[in-house]
This record gives sequence, structure tokens and C-alpha cells, in this order.
Amino acid sequence: MVEYIAQNPHGFWLSLGGVLLAAELLGAGGYLLWSGISALIVGLLTWIFPFGWEWQATLFAILTVATAFLWWRWLKRSQPESKNNDDLLNQRSRQLIGARATLEAPIVNGNGRIRIGDSSWRVTCYQDLPTGTVVEVADVEGITLKVKAIRS
Repeated sequence: MVEYIAQNPHGFWLSLGGVLLAAELLGAGGYLLWSGISALIVGLLTWIFPFGWEWQATLFAILTVATAFLWWRWLKRSQPESKNNDDLLNQRSRQLIGARATLEAPIVNGNGRIRIGDSSWRVTCYQDLPTGTVVEVADVEGITLKVKAIRS
């Protein structure tokens, strides 16, 4: 077996590339994709330009790192910049900070209710506000939104 691989190194690299790509299909999450592609490239280059196993292994290692790095850079550049809402996942009230709405009922004694989207929220404010005032959610305390009036 070792003699066959030594006589046909391109077959080894092409087979290794195929195995790695097949393993990637089983759900490796992208880790084997670039190694598999690198092995296929080394196999094709070895088939066209035969060279020693030391150079084959070195080329495979360099290609694996280079392709993974280039893919990482492409992914980073292609994803739009957005504020990090990962910390706010499943915290809908925290996601509302900065949201603006118009009061449908007055805030009396610092307490009231507001409708944002399809939900009604309890709100507090340091001042009483009449109906129709535009407010912005400044903070959240438990299930109560702290709002402030917006000057227009």
C-alpha cells in the first residue's frame, strides 16, 4: 500500500480530498472543507508537476491555512456591520431601548402604559405626560419600560 502511494501521490491527495469533502457533508461545520479543497489542489499539482512528499505536505499545510484565512476574511467582509444583539436574544424588553412611540393614554403619577408593536407595556416617567406625546424608551427595569419625552 505504501509503495502504491509513493508511486501515485496524486491519487492519495485526490482521495484524501474526496474523503475530507465527504466528511464535510456529514456536518463538520466548514472545518474540513478547506482541507479537502487544499488536498485536491495538491493532488492536481502533483499529477501535473511531480515533486517530493516533503513539498507536498508543506504545500498542503500552507494551502489549508491560506484558504481558511481567505474564507474567514471574505465572510467577515460580506457580513453587514450591525449592533451586537446576541446579548439581547430572548430579552425583548432590552431590545426596545431607543424605540420611540406615541402615548395613547396619559402618564399619571409617573406611571402609564404604552403600545409598541403588538404589545402593551407598563411605563414609568419622572414627569406626567399627556396623550399624544412622543416618548423614547431609555431603560428597562424588570418588565417596566422607563421612558423620556422627546422634544419635537
